[in-house]
Amino acid sequence: MDNMDKEIERLIDQYGNDVLKIAYLYLKDKNKAEDIFQEVFIKIYKNIHKVDNLENEKSWVISITVNACKDILKSSWVKKIIFWEEKEETNLISQEVIEDEVINKMRRKEILKNIMDLPNKYKEPILLYYYEEFSTVEISNILQIPEGTVRSRLYRGRQMLKNVMDGKIQFDG
Repeated sequence: MDNMDKEIERLIDQYGNDVLKIAYLYLKDKNKAEDIFQEVFIKIYKNIHKVDNLENEKSWVISITVNACKDILKSSWVKKIIFWEEKEETNLISQEVIEDEVINKMRRKEILKNIMDLPNKYKEPILLYYYEEFSTVEISNILQIPEGTVRSRLYRGRQMLKNVMDGKIQFDG
């Protein structure tokens, strides 16, 4: 095993779970998330020489992941499939016995669904900040926007989410 293979193996060990988690949050499909995982690490393998320092390494890996997910979601066919899968999931959930754990799970799902329905410019910072626990500086690097813009999008996204949850506004998705 040469140094490059060891480096890729280290990156997979260090960031593989993050890549899978972000891909799943975006795509809501385990198989597609696994496909993105492979695609991301193939891109990293081909472009490993572009990482200047380890501080930017995680941001670089997550940027590749986010962009790969965006490419998949651009397909209208994929949007239709995701819509129908969500509809089927909702039907199954409504048939379950309502207990505290189920109610909490549904609430978390509702929040995530509402986050996923936000416009991309608000959804991405919220996912990266709250689900992946990146700082606003790291998000700025990942999305390649100023840190102040990240903070304002987080604020506006939270406000939009609050309004959706309070029933004041609704997105068409």
